Amino acid sequence: MNRERGNANCSIPLPSPSGDLTERRPALSILGIDPGLQATGYGVIEKSDGGIAVREAGIVRSNDGGSSTDLAQRVRSLYDGILQVIDQFHPQAVAVEQLYAHYQHPRTAILMGHARGVIFLAAAQRDLPVVSYNATRIKKNITGSGRASKEQVQRTIQRELGLAKLPEPPDVADALAVALCHYYQTKGLKYF
Repeated sequence: MNRERGNANCSIPLPSPSGDLTERRPALSILGIDPGLQATGYGVIEKSDGGIAVREAGIVRSNDGGSSTDLAQRVRSLYDGILQVIDQFHPQAVAVEQLYAHYQHPRTAILMGHARGVIFLAAAQRDLPVVSYNATRIKKNITGSGRASKEQVQRTIQRELGLAKLPEPPDVADALAVALCHYYQTKGLKYF
C-alpha cells in the first residue's frame, strides 16, 4: 500500500488548540473518499473556530500500482491505506462518492463495489458513520451545477478551501469535494 499526498496544501498543520480543552468544542473532521481500485483519492477537512481547513489529502494506491490481477491484494492495500488515514486523523464521519457505472460495463461496477466495500468496512470497524453522495449531487452542491467539469470542481475546491493551487490529481479534488459536500449538507447540525 502506498499513500501519496496530493498538492492540496495539506502539509500545513492546523494550529493546536490552546487553553483548557474541556472548554473548547472539538474540531469537526470529515474524511472524503473518491473510491477506486488503482487509485483512491482521500481528503480530510476540519472545521474549527477558524473555518474549514485541509488536514491532509492524497491518494491510496495498491503496492503493485494496479498491475496485479490479484484483486485480494488490491483491496487489502486499499483497506490498509484507508484504515491508516482514519487512525491518523480520527474523523467524525466518512463521506464516499457513490458508484456510477454504465450498464454496458457491469464488470466495472462489480470491481468498484469491492473498493467501496472495504472502505465501508474500515469505517464500520472504527464505528464511523458513512454517507454516500452521487457525483451529480456533489457537483451541484459544490459548484452550483450538477454537470460541472473536473476542472470546475478543482477550481471551486481551490477557492472554497483557500488553496494556493489546484488540488491534484483530480481524485484528490473529488475526495475533498465529497467531504465539503457532506459538511455543507450537515452545516448547522451539532455533528451529524
